[in-house]
Amino acid sequence: MSSSSLTTTPPPARTPMRAGPLVMVLLGALLVSIAGGLAFGGAVISALAAFQREGQFLSTSTERFEYDSYALTTQLEDIHLDAGASEVPAGIATVQLSATGVPSTEAVFVGVARQADVDAYLSSVQHTELIDVRTDPFRAGYRDIPGSSAPAPPTEQTFWTASASGTGTQVISVDVRSGSWAVVVMNADGSQAGVVNLQAGFRSSLFAPVGLTLLLVAGLLVLVGVPLMLLGANALGKGLEPSLAATRNRQGTLPTDFHRTASGDPVRDFLPHPARLTGYLQPRLSRWLWLVKWFLVIPHLLVLGLLWVACLVNTVAAGLVILFTGRYPAGLFAFSVGVFRWTWRVQFYAAALGTDLYPPFTLARVPDYPAHFEVPYPSGLHRGLVLVKWWLLALPHLLVIAALTGAWSTTVVVVPGAGDVIRTSAPSLLSLLALIAGITLLFTARYPAPLFGLVMGIHRWTYRVAAYVFLLRDEYPPFRLDQGPEEAEAGARTMRSDEPRDLPPIDHDGKAHRP
Repeated sequence: MSSSSLTTTPPPARTPMRAGPLVMVLLGALLVSIAGGLAFGGAVISALAAFQREGQFLSTSTERFEYDSYALTTQLEDIHLDAGASEVPAGIATVQLSATGVPSTEAVFVGVARQADVDAYLSSVQHTELIDVRTDPFRAGYRDIPGSSAPAPPTEQTFWTASASGTGTQVISVDVRSGSWAVVVMNADGSQAGVVNLQAGFRSSLFAPVGLTLLLVAGLLVLVGVPLMLLGANALGKGLEPSLAATRNRQGTLPTDFHRTASGDPVRDFLPHPARLTGYLQPRLSRWLWLVKWFLVIPHLLVLGLLWVACLVNTVAAGLVILFTGRYPAGLFAFSVGVFRWTWRVQFYAAALGTDLYPPFTLARVPDYPAHFEVPYPSGLHRGLVLVKWWLLALPHLLVIAALTGAWSTTVVVVPGAGDVIRTSAPSLLSLLALIAGITLLFTARYPAPLFGLVMGIHRWTYRVAAYVFLLRDEYPPFRLDQGPEEAEAGARTMRSDEPRDLPPIDHDGKAHRP
């Protein structure tokens, strides 16, 4: 087929996104985000309900407590129920306490009573109040309350709501009630000083219905949110690709591996990878603006957060289509590339610090902005690769990118003998490079070109891998840092607008191919 059978026109100027589809995408993403939180909470609560089906309690670890006084007490949080209710229905919420004397042959007493009754019982008795408990590592804080008399044996008191005493492990269970309550642990004979192992547990019959309700609500939100996102994303995508629509053969199909630069000139696919990321350093940058760019892009981040939710759902839906047809739906493809494109402009402004021009709020191409991202629409995608490339095949790249961008920047160090855990965090290589660039700008008003090239190389590698993981292309990303504002094109060249187009021949079925 001759090139005359193809219609090629320069891409039109950027047009604003349609408000209706954008609102559909954002609303759908918001619903799905809420559904994700509800589903996670529902799954956790349902798992707790399953754990306590056989009467088990959700229990803490057993820890040792020591006291030199007559009693160890702790005040429970005040519990407020509806007016007129003294307790919730049985089984709705139950607290369990287990106490074991040390040694286990030592008789121990554990009881729960109203705070006022405990205060009256221990009013003139020396006792110890447990005021703080910390884990990782375990540490207890105490407060000694002086007194001059010995208490009467606790087993002879009648005000206990629940109590148990004896050798071995003593267990009490108390249904939640209104009021201020206290737990008391003592030697069963009321003698002074003791060591005890304590464990607390909780169970509730509300876990199962609450968990199921959360899961059902999450499912309903997904049923509403996902169609909204997909319909809106497809509509936005169809309006974002005028150059694709303008470069079709007579059968209405797109040429293979063919895309344009930001200026509208076609570029043949001789690049290291089809995903093409460019960024041109602004000659004169502000010395101080980089200090507040993170704040200025907050509106972008709020919108992009929802758009990335939509992009993830979009990728799952596209993966199912690719699995059966081998093609990525054109509208969804354009939407995903648009989200990448918007994200890169924001990163180039606030993270790479390559420009002071505020990024526009659009998924479309912006020819006059110095940062661009393009992915040519593929003629076909491998059906089987969709199952493994986004996680298994991309894993080596993901490990490298994690090291470069800071996913592993947090370390945990245990100080021997001190019982403390010290957590330290170091900046990622990419963050460190941006910081050096910012400090250099602050004092010299210059962005070193080699430093900018390295920053661009890391971002370019990241976006190539992201395009592969999000199923946009089947070409495996190279393990290389292509530095500088443009990629090393390895023989590729840009075609001038007035140059004859030697476009790939097209079969009778409308598919383009190279000789």
